[in-house]
Amino acid sequence: MRRDTFLKSLAALAAAGALPMSARAAGANVKMMIPANPGGGWDTTGRALGKALTESKVADTVTYDNKGGAAGALGLAQFVNGSKGDPNAMMVMGAVMLGGIITGKPPVSLSQATPIARITSEYNVFVLPSNSPFKNMAEVVAQLKKDPGSVKWGGGSRGSTEHVAAAMIAQKVGADPSKINYVAFRGGGEATAAILGGNVTIGGSGYSEFAEYIAAGKMKAIAVTSEQRLPGINVPTLKEQGIDVVIGNWRGVYGAPGITDAQKKALTDMLLTALKSPAWAEAVKKNDWTPAVLTGDAFAKFVDDDFASLRAIMVKSGMI
Repeated sequence: MRRDTFLKSLAALAAAGALPMSARAAGANVKMMIPANPGGGWDTTGRALGKALTESKVADTVTYDNKGGAAGALGLAQFVNGSKGDPNAMMVMGAVMLGGIITGKPPVSLSQATPIARITSEYNVFVLPSNSPFKNMAEVVAQLKKDPGSVKWGGGSRGSTEHVAAAMIAQKVGADPSKINYVAFRGGGEATAAILGGNVTIGGSGYSEFAEYIAAGKMKAIAVTSEQRLPGINVPTLKEQGIDVVIGNWRGVYGAPGITDAQKKALTDMLLTALKSPAWAEAVKKNDWTPAVLTGDAFAKFVDDDFASLRAIMVKSGMI
């Protein structure tokens, strides 16, 4: 067979999916660990990323495994123990997982997995149920100072950015942060239901998770945790309300433990290609995410630094 004929045949086989995995691009069948229940930020991020991977044709298929609990630590444990050396495994994670590791001290470590990239950043918003007796953050703070336990904060797992923010708010206004009444939910869907049902005093999460309910008047947004007001979103910051608290949330991707440098590079390249796709651009716009791409050693250092910074904040706020 002539060389050019052979190469055309090889290309045809690859296109048809008839080549063995060793001869095709690594990551053709991605297994995406989402260490949270359906309906929250990690779930939205993971599924949007999976769609971007397939639509940009760097992955043939993406399967999803939701494993919620313990601020992502349960999913992390399953990922670390069940994906060793798998070049096609990815896990969505972020700042919330760092907080959960600090407070929960799970038997597995994030350092056992392989850092790939930070992909987005997002600030939190605090909301009131539509039937709340409070009108704004000032009234919530007044009640918090009077009786910290009477204000029921609802949000993600212990150690989440909204949990840390609540403790920081208490500290800044002169309430005892160790006495805040924080109700942790296993996923964004559960937290949303609790807020809509009026089962918590105030709720917190990434803006994208509450946006449709705020727009529909089912939740009232009273503060964002950003330095300045978010573009196109007319919600006051905590700082402009006299509460000096700024804290952001970020999300990233890790690969399996024990993959080679070449496999890590292949995953990184796949991810960067997907992040340039129209599918991902649409998800970023729809969810009001801020692109914050960081890869390689810079991402690994960022995680280490953020872990240390978050721990210091939590100690100072009386959370640990």
